[in-house]
Amino acid sequence: MFFAKIIAAGLATSAIGGAGVGIGLIFSGFLQAVAQTPELERLLFQYTLLGFALTEAIALFGLMMAFILLYAI
Repeated sequence: MFFAKIIAAGLATSAIGGAGVGIGLIFSGFLQAVAQTPELERLLFQYTLLGFALTEAIALFGLMMAFILLYAI
């Protein structure tokens, strides 16, 4: 039973890796867009922060699920 909890928590934390890739893609796209149209930098930065927050929320949900699987069940 204990090993199943650890495996389930490890699988739940795989969302953190996906969020890391997503954040990298968001900021990569931001830098490319600013290089092409520098006059839209402020608007693009606002959209980038929104995307970063939503992507980071997915990582936090995965971490929360891992803690729930380890300690609540």
